[in-house]
Amino acid sequence: MMDLTKTVLGIEFGSTRIKAVLIDEHHLPIAQGDFEWENQLVDGVWTYAMDMVHTGLQTCFANLKAEVKAKFGMELTTVGAIGVSAMMHGYLPFDKDGRQLAEFRTWRNTITGEAAEKLTALFGFNIPQRWSIAHLYQAILNHEEHVKDIAFLTTLAGYIHWQLTGEKLVGLGEASGILPVDSTALDYDEGMVRKFNALTGLDLRGILPRAVPAGVCGGYLTEAGARLLDPSGTLQPGIPVAPCEGDAGTGMVATNSVRPRTGNVSAGTSDFAMIVTEKPLGVHREIDMVTTPDGAPVAMVHCNNCTSDINAWVKLFAEYSEMMGTPVNMGELYTRLFQKALEGESDCGGLLSFNYFSGEGVTGLDEGRPLFLRRPDARLSLANFMRTHLLSALATLKIGLDILTQTEQVEIDKLYGHGGFFKTPEVGQRLLSAAVGAPVSVMETAGEGGPYGMALLGAYMLWRDEGESLADYLDRKVFAGAKASTLMAEEKDIVGFDRFLRRYKAALPVEKKAIEVI
Repeated sequence: MMDLTKTVLGIEFGSTRIKAVLIDEHHLPIAQGDFEWENQLVDGVWTYAMDMVHTGLQTCFANLKAEVKAKFGMELTTVGAIGVSAMMHGYLPFDKDGRQLAEFRTWRNTITGEAAEKLTALFGFNIPQRWSIAHLYQAILNHEEHVKDIAFLTTLAGYIHWQLTGEKLVGLGEASGILPVDSTALDYDEGMVRKFNALTGLDLRGILPRAVPAGVCGGYLTEAGARLLDPSGTLQPGIPVAPCEGDAGTGMVATNSVRPRTGNVSAGTSDFAMIVTEKPLGVHREIDMVTTPDGAPVAMVHCNNCTSDINAWVKLFAEYSEMMGTPVNMGELYTRLFQKALEGESDCGGLLSFNYFSGEGVTGLDEGRPLFLRRPDARLSLANFMRTHLLSALATLKIGLDILTQTEQVEIDKLYGHGGFFKTPEVGQRLLSAAVGAPVSVMETAGEGGPYGMALLGAYMLWRDEGESLADYLDRKVFAGAKASTLMAEEKDIVGFDRFLRRYKAALPVEKKAIEVI
């Protein structure tokens, strides 16, 4: 029989899947559950329905319980700790009675351009459109009726944590995507709080969740929280809950990338690179400055679009296969198509695509139109076609990373990849290495991603030694014997990616024109 108090549960609300991972005292995943969902564009706003948030959470946990029962013959009545993470940023306002005042506005929206520009100028600090403070100020600028009734403004992770514990708080990394964080004070930047209050007449400290660093207890599972998570009544209240985090923070933890000069790339529906820096950087609209869960400064290149266009094409191939009377397993189809991409020409033979389902801040676009383009003399083959879409998924990320490595001279000792883009061995890893011109490592646990990282933050809260930093805990107790594969792209792949990127940049006016006319 397993001692359930020596397990930790991490749950993450990703953009296409809600996933739960249970780890044991050795920090190894032992059970999981998930629930697939998708955002919706409603009246021009990317959102998720809140009833789906609740349904997805409960279904995900029920599937985890079923796996624990099947593997260990036990009911999941308790765990040592719980942690929840979700897509960072966005906008979830509530009144004093806890009523939601506006639809959940996700990170994917590019509807706060005016607010983001004005706040960047006011703070002398880059404020991207998806940040919560930009959404709030845009609502003020739009004279939205609900603003006067806001008593609490939070993120999706902050909302779930509140429902589970009754505590209005978020982890430090998640807080840094709401409003800039002071890495010394381990709190929201007080100077920026005062500037915003003076500008708007609001009391930010009164409506924002508290910012709490990793390792501090974020409250305990209440009776109502236990019933929300497990309506069957099996799960017991009283479980300690770690401060909730964003997917950027959990990705850093899951890849042991919280020390300066380490970094990771998370690639799924969106993709982003997180590089822990040693020095302050200049203000670049393409670069976000956030923090690790324990407060170290991090340069983030965030791209709204990554695998959505790839998924659309793979589904088309699956539909064709079914029409021909040979249905295929989707996992196998993804693997074979990704592997086929490695057979393509290094610069994709003259093919080009833009994977923009939504706007993209790095390239200055508020909307997106997926495009596939080719010259008449381009070499159209399945290998080149698939390689084009994989390189397109990394192209915008590469533009942002070049600012870090070339303009700011940021040095990177280690770069880890995780997320769905890296599920097929070697392929995503090799192509990312071609993009950054550096070795890329993928750990055995890379497929677990964010929920695994959130579980590790729960473990750190429970089992760290007195005074032990998060970086030391991960090095000594979690990843000391971890297996990882490291690949360096061949020179021809690096040169080919550069040629592809030059064509990509030159063709950006085509994407902009498509947005105007389609």
